[in-house]
Amino acid sequence: FDTFPETHGITFRIQISVKELLDTDVLLKLLFHLPVNYPSTLPDISVSSDQLTRAQCMDVKDKLLEQAKKHLSEPMVHDLLLWIQQDLKYVIRQPATVCNEKTTLSEGTSTEDCIWMLLLHLDHMRAKAKYVKTVEKWASELKLTGRLMFMGKIILILLQGDRSNIKEYLILHKTSKVDVDSSGKKCKEKMMSVLCETKVQSQHKRFQTFEVKEYSTLDELQKEFETAGLTSLFFELVPPLLK
Repeated sequence: FDTFPETHGITFRIQISVKELLDTDVLLKLLFHLPVNYPSTLPDISVSSDQLTRAQCMDVKDKLLEQAKKHLSEPMVHDLLLWIQQDLKYVIRQPATVCNEKTTLSEGTSTEDCIWMLLLHLDHMRAKAKYVKTVEKWASELKLTGRLMFMGKIILILLQGDRSNIKEYLILHKTSKVDVDSSGKKCKEKMMSVLCETKVQSQHKRFQTFEVKEYSTLDELQKEFETAGLTSLFFELVPPLLK
């Protein structure tokens, strides 16, 4: 990338190659103008690409600015680049979306095809109340349902929802300061593992809400998974966490 010093801040011109929905490479040309009081003030962003339409470039710019607001008061350009590299395929509007609401059951598919499930394991939560509130907020904003589950030292997050929103959640959780370190300073989640990310199957029960629940025994936790039609997933992934 190139850097252009200016009287009113700094401008970065960055070109990155990103895999798009149909696995073709898209060359994005991004211009970040960082004002003097950045990062307390959002950067100006412009987006262009020979492979995308003007409307799609506008979509990318709007989403980048949305992400930038989440990182206000902290350096954000690197996080924004990581985000767009992972999420471009879910950001740009396609001529025909993957999940077409007009699709009928007689064609063998339905809008349910776009519902995905994510199971995460967290090592710990130091600032538990704030952490839980943040997870609830993200689930609500992204219209995700499921459970934040505590059982002894085990912490699991089970989410269901639109695949693009599941991806968005993952990026948020990896790039936001959700907890505090041993000295009480805000920090990002570095000890989260993705146990499972898959399409919701017909035998799985759809959660209607997102709830935070505590279980006193492994049996209680197992019953939660059984109720959701996820018994085999439980036995495959949860007992090893106790070792």
